[in-house]
Amino acid sequence: MGRCGECQAWGSVSEVAVAAAGVSSRTAAAPVTTAAVPIAQVSADRAVHHPSGVAELDRVLGGGLVPGAAVLLAGEPGVGKSTLLLEVAARTAAGSRRTLYVTGEESAAQVRLRADRTNALEDQLYLAAETDLGAVLTHIEEVRPATVVIDSVQTISASGVEGVPGGVTQVKEVAQALVRMAKSRDITIVMIGHVTKDGGIAGPRVLEHLVDVVLHFEGDRNSRFRMLRAVKNRFGPVDEVGCFDLGPDGIRAVDDPTGIFVERHHGRVPGTCIAVSMEGRRPLLAEVQGLVTISPNERPRRTTSGIDSSRLAMVLAVLQQHCDVRLHQHDVFASTVGGARLTDPAADLALAVAVASAHFVSAPPAGVVAMGEIGLSGELRRVRDLPQRLAEAARLGFALAIVPADPGTAQGVRRPSSDRMIDGMRVIEAPDVISALRLLNLDRRTKHALEVIDGSE
Repeated sequence: MGRCGECQAWGSVSEVAVAAAGVSSRTAAAPVTTAAVPIAQVSADRAVHHPSGVAELDRVLGGGLVPGAAVLLAGEPGVGKSTLLLEVAARTAAGSRRTLYVTGEESAAQVRLRADRTNALEDQLYLAAETDLGAVLTHIEEVRPATVVIDSVQTISASGVEGVPGGVTQVKEVAQALVRMAKSRDITIVMIGHVTKDGGIAGPRVLEHLVDVVLHFEGDRNSRFRMLRAVKNRFGPVDEVGCFDLGPDGIRAVDDPTGIFVERHHGRVPGTCIAVSMEGRRPLLAEVQGLVTISPNERPRRTTSGIDSSRLAMVLAVLQQHCDVRLHQHDVFASTVGGARLTDPAADLALAVAVASAHFVSAPPAGVVAMGEIGLSGELRRVRDLPQRLAEAARLGFALAIVPADPGTAQGVRRPSSDRMIDGMRVIEAPDVISALRLLNLDRRTKHALEVIDGSE
């Protein structure tokens, strides 16, 4: 055949011998793409982080987007994944880095409407509405972008591969092709992934192994606050958290999210206490509220919101056994403010203080934070990153902190004369829960164990 049937060029068709399948079980040696060199001679200049323009995303990624990296962003429907990545694409394009946004779930006009609303129109931002993998790869070849956003990987299908879009075979083939393109062209590819009803990433587990970074975008539907967590990161830490505010004008980074979870009361309120939890490397203050009422039922209710119900049951058992706080005939309700979810064990002491305060109808001193993990014997265990927690509480103007005592030196509760001062905040150590309640005048057997520190006194 002298003439090519596609390009109509003469003499461009060459004969290639193809080995018959099943002739040999051994794979023959093939030419290498690049020669092997000592690792010290490999240049790392091509794997440098480039800022995305969104500070909270760069915080989670470890500095920014890395050329040749494949990033997978997963989250619940409606949490704001597309809004976040459209903002990232616009900020990246504004930094003179050509960006391609491929949408398979919406039309180009729908994405344009969102871009108008969020002010995400940039000359270097290209938009394509495609669901075929071959067409997506062609767009990448023609536009030659530095960053590509795929919304979403479950909507792209590869021709010639069995299965429906979003199926195991299709998702695996699409992800492999996009990762190969990212590695070969030094393009950062960010893919949106769907999640199952259990919260896991939809599709094969190999999808998470193929990509370099796996991010989870989460938030309560009744709250505008969103959190971005890194589950896997080959280029940075996996214990960082980014905070965002999703509003009608788009999404913006929240540098100081503490005010969202803390309600400023005009006076002392029974049944409230401030906890300091660690979200990754970032200390966050959250208000814990408790309500205790006499139960008309034979089996009292235990209701939680933002707090683990099993953790509440353990705290109530410790209060009844070691602190003489009888709650077996009372309904107990525990909640957080602003939709915060507390999973840090250091919030145990704040939960105990809130419940005891609600039971005795006695407000703790104003400006108090409590942190410490409660053991089954009633002891307070040390928590990680205590200096960072105390520094954050002091920065926000709290006057008193109750923390666990150092088991190596403490023989009981330190008296006020031996308390520490950190940036104007008084820090008192307590070895167990009953000592912490006594310090806050929340124990009926011992009144006025501590002179209340109040800004009004």
